[in-house]
Amino acid sequence: MRKISADYIFPIATEPIKNGVISVDDDGTIINVESDNQGANEHYEGIICPGFINTHCHLELSHMRSQVSENAGMIQFIKEILSKRSSFSEEEIQDAISIADAEMIKNGIVAVGDISNSIDTFNRKAKSSIFYHTFIEVFDFNPEKADETFETAKKLSTQLSTLNFELSNSIVPHAPYSVSEKLFRLIADEAVKKNSIISIHNQESLGESELFISHSGPMFEAFSKMGINMELIPKTGVNSLRTTLPKLPLSQKTLLVHNTFTTKEDLQWVKNYQVSSIKYQELYWCSCPNANIYIENKLPDYDLFIEENLNVTIGTDSLASNWSLSILDELKTISKYYPQIPLQTLLTWATRNGAEFLGLNQLGTLEKGKKPGLNLLKNVDGMMITEKTEIVKLV
Repeated sequence: MRKISADYIFPIATEPIKNGVISVDDDGTIINVESDNQGANEHYEGIICPGFINTHCHLELSHMRSQVSENAGMIQFIKEILSKRSSFSEEEIQDAISIADAEMIKNGIVAVGDISNSIDTFNRKAKSSIFYHTFIEVFDFNPEKADETFETAKKLSTQLSTLNFELSNSIVPHAPYSVSEKLFRLIADEAVKKNSIISIHNQESLGESELFISHSGPMFEAFSKMGINMELIPKTGVNSLRTTLPKLPLSQKTLLVHNTFTTKEDLQWVKNYQVSSIKYQELYWCSCPNANIYIENKLPDYDLFIEENLNVTIGTDSLASNWSLSILDELKTISKYYPQIPLQTLLTWATRNGAEFLGLNQLGTLEKGKKPGLNLLKNVDGMMITEKTEIVKLV
């Protein structure tokens, strides 16, 4: 048994404990969390918190680190992904996936909601110490291809389950603008049938909403030039969030990812929509701040998220759109631009909220009987994460 103390313990389920101590069994199970550090056999300067939860990652894009232009916007990002993604060998792809998985472990990440379009990451996930929930992501504009696209996703789901039955997964839509009405229905029906969680990219660029509101803007123009039949994407007169949310099943937990351009008016609409429904989506709002800067050079309005009491989670996105796979690095960015956000709030976003969305009762908080992992945050300036803050995975 280890008895570990620090300047502060952040259980997340309760207020921070000054000079607290955590007793953990050899397998990492918490025996007790106490306010008296007498008898501790390990003491650290800094803050101890639960292991981090990364609710949005694209592990299979790890080979594209530094391959995509920074601050070039969503359209250019999509173009470079499509043109460069397949120009690597299988060995290069697998090596990059293994390195990225190890990087997340070192950075104190204990669970990941990971996007997959292929089997590339499956073997690594089967032997990783990280818990992975795989979102098998589908996209196709053409309703005539919906059945074929969906069947391919179901085969991937079966392959993953056969490899390791503990590797949970669900079939999810890529984004509002890349999935036909019929494919949305197939996904929704499957989610209800399997009682599975849903993830979808949301409001990552202004062009995404212009596309639905008026069939105009950079995304409309780019897709038209690609030869896509734009009649397959409905002009609804409302933005992508308001177009898409009603297509998702009301009974399933849903993660909206990025939300860079989500407004107060959008959130009021969501509330009204939920109130008008007998059942409504339990919504979680994932932010990937470094990816937002990498692609669009813009952050969401975190003050608004707090004001509206949203269930915020943190993701890293992929190494195609980020410099690292580190939840701490994401928190550093938020803290830099929004220094008024309390550390307790940031750590709640990075731990408990993600664990709740993924349904991982053993993770997310420091409580007796749980095995959440322990992270030590060193060089914390009072109660603020800074550029100098470092992470050490203790358990």
